[in-house]
Amino acid sequence: MAQPDTKKIFFENLSGAGKAIAVLTSGGDAQGMNAAVRAVVRMGLYVGAKVYFIHEGYQGMVDGGDNIREATWETVSSMLQVGGTVIGSARCKEFRSHEGRLKAAHNLLQRGITNLCVIGGDGSLTGANLFREEWSGLLTELVEQGLIEADSVQKYSALHIVGMVGSIDNDFCGTDMTIGTDSALHRIIEVVDAIMTTAQSHQRTFVLEVMGRHCGYLALVSALACGADWVLIPEMPPEDGWEDKMCGKLSATRSRGTRLNIIIVAEGAINRHGKPISSSYVKDLVVRNLGFDTRVTILGHVQRGGTPSGFDRILASRMGVEAVLALLETTANTPACVVSLCGNQSVRLPLMECVQMTQEVQKAMDNKRFEDAVKLRGRSFENNLKTYKLLAHRKPESELPVSNFNVAVLNVGAPAAGMNAAVRSAVRVGISEGHKMFAVNDGFEGFYKGQIKEIKWADVGGWTGQGGSLLGTKRTLPAKHVEKIAEQMRKHNINALLIVGGFEAFLSLLELFTARGKHDEFCVPMVMVPATVSNNVPGSDLSVGADTALNAITTTCDRIKQSASGTKRRVFIIETMGGYCGYLATVGGLASGADAAYIYEEPFDIRDLQANVEHLTEKMKTSIQRGLVLRNENSNENYTTDFIYQLYSEEGRGVFDCRKNVLGHMQQGGAPSPFDRNFGTKISAKAMQWVTKKLVETFRHDEGRVFANSEDSCCLLGMRRRALIFQPVVQLKDETDFIHRIPKEQWWLKLRPLMKILAKYKTSYDVSDSGQLEHVVHNQPKESDASVAM
Repeated sequence: MAQPDTKKIFFENLSGAGKAIAVLTSGGDAQGMNAAVRAVVRMGLYVGAKVYFIHEGYQGMVDGGDNIREATWETVSSMLQVGGTVIGSARCKEFRSHEGRLKAAHNLLQRGITNLCVIGGDGSLTGANLFREEWSGLLTELVEQGLIEADSVQKYSALHIVGMVGSIDNDFCGTDMTIGTDSALHRIIEVVDAIMTTAQSHQRTFVLEVMGRHCGYLALVSALACGADWVLIPEMPPEDGWEDKMCGKLSATRSRGTRLNIIIVAEGAINRHGKPISSSYVKDLVVRNLGFDTRVTILGHVQRGGTPSGFDRILASRMGVEAVLALLETTANTPACVVSLCGNQSVRLPLMECVQMTQEVQKAMDNKRFEDAVKLRGRSFENNLKTYKLLAHRKPESELPVSNFNVAVLNVGAPAAGMNAAVRSAVRVGISEGHKMFAVNDGFEGFYKGQIKEIKWADVGGWTGQGGSLLGTKRTLPAKHVEKIAEQMRKHNINALLIVGGFEAFLSLLELFTARGKHDEFCVPMVMVPATVSNNVPGSDLSVGADTALNAITTTCDRIKQSASGTKRRVFIIETMGGYCGYLATVGGLASGADAAYIYEEPFDIRDLQANVEHLTEKMKTSIQRGLVLRNENSNENYTTDFIYQLYSEEGRGVFDCRKNVLGHMQQGGAPSPFDRNFGTKISAKAMQWVTKKLVETFRHDEGRVFANSEDSCCLLGMRRRALIFQPVVQLKDETDFIHRIPKEQWWLKLRPLMKILAKYKTSYDVSDSGQLEHVVHNQPKESDASVAM
């Protein structure tokens, strides 16, 4: 008989009764900290613990008094969408002294607090760990001074610490993404996109200085996201003589007809000798050597401000819930841990291991071991740097390998933001590998009509920030036009296909694989990069375009909720896209603090609708007098958006009124988010490198042609948990519900109980995937550079 999954049922018996948890934010603020605070408070209250705010970080802990206040469910409402930290953050010299920590311990003990959730950077977390190590000694001192009773030493014998990293710099080792980084990238890219329009008008060069005193992540990823001409970061200073190389690159791009140049400089950028490289120095260099009209823009604290992105809200909410679970499960012997993200999974890592590795990076930089510094930052950082170099710096024709292979790129299905970034990446990597690249307009419809032309390096310049599909995309499947498509493959001697698209692209690959039996033209390497707002492609946890759609939903929901702030007692019903896939409704609901999200994957009936109405009626009696309900467009054929709106209006009569909003195609439009630009760029580069490898493997020298007919030569490149994996499409058939066009198993369904808990519904929460304490690894397996996080 199978043993029950004890981890799965553990949460049901996990109780915080009698425990007191305090949450504080320390160090620099970061967007998403409020979402983390909200999650800690609500999860703590949900499990029966007392939860306290510590205002003004460690300073509030030392000062005590009103700085340490008990939190309620209502006190954290309306803070999900607010940037910064509403409970305040301050740097505290006093806490660094033994006397300061003694005062802090006394203030915590007065309220019975022995569980601390610290949201901050490595300095804040190191301070928390020292506090934990000194705890028993501090208690002894307090007894000796007569400030606490002797029995308190036994009662409060251990201080438990769990950390969450809140830092826009993404400078903490052990986590793919820190809270606030994605939002800071949003601010940077908004500015870059705006600057590009004015730069083009006047043929200007812009030097942008972004934050990152010791870490170049923001500079590097924003350079990758906007296709910057040059980037300067502290981890990898440029080689001596870089000034002439940079000016040569800028001059070459202008000579090809480009009307602008973008240079991104991290504030901590240095040369090989440790001397700072300032944005003003770069500007003067360009003016002196090239005479270009050049401007400097220093973004400064703009990067810390504004509302958190959808990604940061979900990340912070997941981390907050995970932090409470970690505190409930901890024992006196458990080391202080930090909850973090690896791929799309929550993990727990020993706090000091992460801190020590973060400090190793700085030591490597101080000792001018720059290659080591890049490696220590992690696979994701290293991969970003390699991809940027590959795409930004064009090799001279004489240095390119000659492959004599022709590779076609096309978009299939509905448009999704980030498709153009993926195509640009594929084209440039393909050219760098020596291939001749062909662009197919309008998907397979254009393919069979012969809308195929060679595409060059410069043709895809400036594509990363463009929404939609510049190649054109159609839902047409190839099966009906196989003969004509094979003819075009033969005519243009196409040796490989790279398809960027959604579920139709997946179906297309299956049809082309089947067509290999009759047409040798399709016996070539074929790979698909998933790109659809619906995120319904089997074989991948994430699709290019879904993050941009999530942010469109989140922004709209914020505005809609704000419109109710004056009227009160109002419930909004919002319909999202996704076909039968409830991903957007679920993550959109989690990111916007929705009360319910109706989806096809989780059947509901009239009793569920009635329960939701009753829940909202109770909510209207509190100070939170507004509600938000999301509904996936195909969640139920009878319980339509109109039906739910009318039901809520009738049942809520006299208590609340209702409004409805169908978001429609605005979810497909707009400029791609930084996440989608980078995810599209990196996944497509990896796909093209796979194509090159397969072309070499399957080339028959005796026949002078490529012949690939095995299952593993027709693949989908998808993100699975912590890795990017190539999967033969035929092997994904069993995982697919073809009628409803969704995978049979979807990881994000585990987020639904989290959304319900944070909306105050009683539910069971599957913690089988909850983070177990792991260890920081210096060199992860090669495939694991797939970080969700870019």
